[in-house]
Amino acid sequence: MKFLPKTGFLLIAATFAFAAHAQELTGTLKKIKDSGTIVLGTRESSGALAYTLGDGKYVGFHTEMGDKVAAAIQKDLKMPKLDVKYQPVTSQNRIPLVQNGTVDLECGSTTNNAARQKDVAFAMTTYVEEGRIVVKANSPIKGIADLNGKTVATTTGTTSVQTLRKNKRAANMDFKEVFGKDHADSFLLLESGRADAFVMDGQILAGLVSKSKNPADYKILGEILSVEPIACMMRKDDPAFQKAVDGAIVAMVKSGELAKMYDKWFMAPIPPANTKVGLPLSDATKAAWNSPNTKPMEEYAVQ
Repeated sequence: MKFLPKTGFLLIAATFAFAAHAQELTGTLKKIKDSGTIVLGTRESSGALAYTLGDGKYVGFHTEMGDKVAAAIQKDLKMPKLDVKYQPVTSQNRIPLVQNGTVDLECGSTTNNAARQKDVAFAMTTYVEEGRIVVKANSPIKGIADLNGKTVATTTGTTSVQTLRKNKRAANMDFKEVFGKDHADSFLLLESGRADAFVMDGQILAGLVSKSKNPADYKILGEILSVEPIACMMRKDDPAFQKAVDGAIVAMVKSGELAKMYDKWFMAPIPPANTKVGLPLSDATKAAWNSPNTKPMEEYAVQ
């Protein structure tokens, strides 16, 4: 799959590539150079974007992309060696761990929204997510209108149920919320019958269903709750580091490497169960790659 750059695309990539050593190092780039280490925040159960295989092994589309960004920064800083450390984060602690310097770059499943932009900075959008609902295959729930009086699961620290409540189709509805500590725990609430539905990012739901004991026991409803830009997250007010990260991602788009990486994690069998998520690259994600931007969720079309 080929992505043709728009006007200035090549210039942006070249500018980013040399930003790190065009001036004296500051901020995160200096921290990385001085310590010889970069700390990547990752998720343990965020579908094909980022998850763990156990024993300290973290994989997924955004996890691998984060690895490639780290390698590009190592090359840009002319470092003979860079130690990449992984810090698993949750929906609750990911922002504080970036803010306090524990994590240098978090590449998981974080939505870029206006509220979060007050606390952290985001790299260019690399995945455009659609909020969806998963239910048991035999459930009478067909869409948002059927959630009235039901128990809805979501993950602590995420925005999914808030987004659902703001949806005009959910006006005047009454449903109970239950919370899982992470996405796998939230799915277990549905699986065990403690919830009637689970509201979350569509790719996370698809990944959890594909890895469940009986995928045919679940269905992801067609109704779209929201459109959310997902991006890597970093500390605010560090433009040199942000340029280095974006430059590495732009280079991956230009070369076609990012598209191949996407197909590897979403269109081919993935470990540990060697099942396919089966979500083709969307037009919205393609558009975000071809026109790099950090637009928050609020600037996307309201569903």
